[in-house]
Amino acid sequence: MLFKHVIQRSICLTRLLPQSARIEKTVSPMCWRYYCSKEEETKKKLKIYTRTGDKGRSSLFTGERRSKDDTIFEALGTTDELSCAIGLAGEFGHDAGHQFMDRLEKIQSLLQDVGSNIATPRTKAQDRKLARTAFPSGSVEELERWIDEYTEQLPPLTNFILPSGGKTSASLHMARAICRRTERRLVPLVSSGDVDAEVGRYVNRLSDFLFTLARFAAMTENKEEKIYRRVKGQDS
Repeated sequence: MLFKHVIQRSICLTRLLPQSARIEKTVSPMCWRYYCSKEEETKKKLKIYTRTGDKGRSSLFTGERRSKDDTIFEALGTTDELSCAIGLAGEFGHDAGHQFMDRLEKIQSLLQDVGSNIATPRTKAQDRKLARTAFPSGSVEELERWIDEYTEQLPPLTNFILPSGGKTSASLHMARAICRRTERRLVPLVSSGDVDAEVGRYVNRLSDFLFTLARFAAMTENKEEKIYRRVKGQDS
């Protein structure tokens, strides 16, 4: 998983780099950048694998090691799945000529921030790490503005619809379903205080946005949205 590799490298690099290496943290712990002299850079080639998780345990940003089936890693993995699904939908959207690609990319970046927040349990982390991994304010409100913007352009919803409406729309519906699962994984972590409540709000609103955008994509591509029809029983 992307989050796992980044977190593991962030913990292990302090051991791999020599004392003379200069380390600079930028943006968030999920995106640390490490700068070394050219000579040191040549000597130390970082690898994608660390072997530190071979026994089924991995590290959080706090340095704490937990089993990989821990609820935090489950939430991290599902968030990663969500970002991948949005990336796939974005590729379909790009091929179809949609203009909302920059918004999907921004959401993917914010999901990295969601991961940073999850990987830093709020009940145990130091203040400086809590500050570095705080979720950006105003993100929920931005999603709500986007939802309202697209909803104004859509016909009224009068039936339950099935995931359909072309490749872009159907893939956005898939992302929406994964988003709902991500939210379910986050609920106990938010309840325990390990994840910021704003993260839970954002993921909840994101599923509404993905649903709305799926409908907008179908309309823009002039694709039919299939509606739910009750299947009548047949006599045996």
